[in-house]
Amino acid sequence: MKITDWLQLDLFLGVLALITRPLGIYLTRVLDPHGKTFLDPVLRPLERLTYGLMGVEPDREHGWKQYTAAMLVFSLTGLVMTWVILMCQHLLPLNPQGLPGLSAPLAFNTAISFTTNTNWQSYAGESTMSYFSQTVALTIHNFTSAAVGIGIAAALVRGISRHSAETLGNFWSDLVRVTCYLLLPGSLVLAVFLMSQGTIQNFKPDDTAQLIQPSGETATQVIAQGPMASQAAIKMLGTNGGGFTNANAAQPFENPTPLSNFVQMLSIFAIGSALTYYLGRMVKNQRHGWAVWWAMILLFTGAAVFCWWAEACGNPIHQSLGVMAADGNMEGKEVRFGIFNSSLFATVTTAACGAVNAMHDSFTALGGLVPLFMMELGEVVIGGVGAGLYGMLVFVILAVFIAGLMVGRTPEYLGKKIAAFDVKMAMIALLVLCVSILGFTAWAVASEWGLAGLNNSGPHGFSEILYAYSSATANNGSAFAGLTATPANGDAHWNLTLAAAMLIGRFLMIVPIMALAGSLVKKKISPPGAGTFPVSGATFVILLMGTVLLIGALNFVPALALGPIVEHFLMLKGSLF
Repeated sequence: MKITDWLQLDLFLGVLALITRPLGIYLTRVLDPHGKTFLDPVLRPLERLTYGLMGVEPDREHGWKQYTAAMLVFSLTGLVMTWVILMCQHLLPLNPQGLPGLSAPLAFNTAISFTTNTNWQSYAGESTMSYFSQTVALTIHNFTSAAVGIGIAAALVRGISRHSAETLGNFWSDLVRVTCYLLLPGSLVLAVFLMSQGTIQNFKPDDTAQLIQPSGETATQVIAQGPMASQAAIKMLGTNGGGFTNANAAQPFENPTPLSNFVQMLSIFAIGSALTYYLGRMVKNQRHGWAVWWAMILLFTGAAVFCWWAEACGNPIHQSLGVMAADGNMEGKEVRFGIFNSSLFATVTTAACGAVNAMHDSFTALGGLVPLFMMELGEVVIGGVGAGLYGMLVFVILAVFIAGLMVGRTPEYLGKKIAAFDVKMAMIALLVLCVSILGFTAWAVASEWGLAGLNNSGPHGFSEILYAYSSATANNGSAFAGLTATPANGDAHWNLTLAAAMLIGRFLMIVPIMALAGSLVKKKISPPGAGTFPVSGATFVILLMGTVLLIGALNFVPALALGPIVEHFLMLKGSLF
């Protein structure tokens, strides 16, 4: 754990803090239907044209049921469109490799994956997806699924900030404005930057190179081509994570330099961090927004340092053989990035995104525990764009409820009484994650189809299954690569159960959250009294962090004990899996 690595961590957190306020102010304007931005002269005509083509009235606001219904219909429409495109890609243009259409189960899994902002990939992108599928089916979802998440977060914040009202904004307005004014220009700037670093952007057929040292009958290597910069930009900024290539951000064409690696990590957290400032500005309590930000950052920093420490310590079995004794655990990591940047990227991405620049399956047992833990918190530590904020606000409601019980007062949040219905909706949103992750994991562990996908035995094999359903339900998309989620025998159980977990983690969490927003927006605001619990300051930050850890993670401790924790102790005794 070198001093230069500590300086990189400080730089990352410092730059993130610096961009949070200006980006939060810009988000406030974007999420206001009448907000003015410096891009208005260029994009306002496009916004109006889009409303006209869609036939919607952007100023007509929705109640929580209308907003949720519009979101579900839009998502279902995109899902079906993508499913059809993927199955029929061999009949469509921009397919210079002549790739066949996907099977119905794999296409279904992938369509759901990108619709839910998960981007779980049961395939190798460069050898499975045509350029048409990558750009039209998948990249479009990278924009729209991110915009949906931000819209849901904005609707919940409006429910908190408004009082004695019925509406939460207009779904179509939020979708269009976030896409036009935030995601499109942000992705364009990021894509141009990535191209300046060496990320490729073309529609050429794959190249073939002669190997200098042929291996067996293999004398050539296929070098992937395609529009990588454009997809890499929105996969990071929109916290989607799906790589153009199977190696994702470890592939030099997707992530060429240490600087591109740093900027990609920063872009994963940028919008999620700025949304906390948006929260403070909307509720007219900026200290509350910063308190939520600090709770997220402290949880993240602790996890990142722990993962870094575990990987720097390395594997004692390797060290006893004289392998990588000085460098820690470099297995599965890019030498361009090393242990620190791989550990930091792993923590960032499982807190929010799903892109990877190292193979998490090759981490030490405790190092691999951190990505699992971050996802099982519900990705509320910064989190996916929008999803991180609305997930954390569920914990805020519960923290305020607990504080009220401790002092014997009716719980209040920013002047609004927290009633039984509000707590029930918050708990349903959290229980959905627990039931999906643990339920599907138990089913797979007890089934032949589940065990057939394993390449590792013992506790590590269990961790691979637990990771898959944690990633799917948390809408993360990263994986322990040792799991073969599409067995050679064509068994569709993995594709279908992971697809179900993704749908549950996205939409069965959003519905109770929107119901919570609909309840809060109707409430009157009461003036603060002597016993009102302040939702800013160190006490609130500590209470919020404790609520996240105890309620969000406690349900998963037994499963983690059966997986990475017992694997760690067995590793110390000389056993590997």
